[in-house]
Amino acid sequence: MQVVRYLFVSKWSSDVSLEGKTAIVTGANVGIGKETAKDLASRGARVILACRDMAKGEQAVRDIMREVEGARVVAKQLDLADTKSICLFAENVYNSERSLHFLINNAGVAICPHATTVDGYEMQFGVNHLGHFFLTFLLLDLLKHSAPSRIINVSSAAHAMGRIHFEDLSGEKNYHPVRAYAQSKLANVLFTRELAKRTEALGVTTYSVDPGMVNTEITRHIRRPVVDIIKTFNLLFRTPAEGAYTTIYCTVTPENQLQTGGYYRDCAIAKSCRAGQDDGIAVKLWAVSCHLLGICWR
Repeated sequence: MQVVRYLFVSKWSSDVSLEGKTAIVTGANVGIGKETAKDLASRGARVILACRDMAKGEQAVRDIMREVEGARVVAKQLDLADTKSICLFAENVYNSERSLHFLINNAGVAICPHATTVDGYEMQFGVNHLGHFFLTFLLLDLLKHSAPSRIINVSSAAHAMGRIHFEDLSGEKNYHPVRAYAQSKLANVLFTRELAKRTEALGVTTYSVDPGMVNTEITRHIRRPVVDIIKTFNLLFRTPAEGAYTTIYCTVTPENQLQTGGYYRDCAIAKSCRAGQDDGIAVKLWAVSCHLLGICWR
């Protein structure tokens, strides 16, 4: 079974150095985010672990510093379910950092019971899309100042099952956890596509990635018998380190070998679903997101 599983895992590797670069990885205290942060630190980057739970974030910092000699990592608090927390985090970054070369929007919640963020948004759409949309908006000036810079949005193959329910973004009329998750992951792809058009001339490129099905805490709301069966046969789940491959690929691969706005899977450009390529929906989502957050982002 181990051989079968590895048929799904890219063997890409790179020795690119990131000395002198600064990166932010959201949700970096566990899973894919932690492995991404560790890899970037091993390449010499200064890495900010943006974490909701600071105790876990500080533990992740200690783990990385123990495993990576000379690692320059720090944890800062960020709750993507609270726009005030996002503002405070961005303010902290501007006060402490002179540059920002990589913003990796990795954090997320998946297939959870209906809940709302501090600001009243449906939790999955609010954290996975709106939280990262707002964070990117706030940090864009620093990314432009540090250009060339990159934004990587971690999406999912589940985006292909999604539709943007503009008439019921909150899920109050007809909530289903899988539908809400798929909607948020489609929003990641559409956000990336539209953002690329607005930032490429500024020296900021952006990519969405599908990490594959990864054995992380994000599976905690999936029915346990389903998860346990898959884990027993070891067929579909990747390790967090394997799940981080495509994110790292889009971070370190020379820009002229990547397509800004593109969707990446298994360390290669891939085709998103038809809805993920709909520029009309992308523009509408952008406008609705700005309206919900009360911002003007042209």
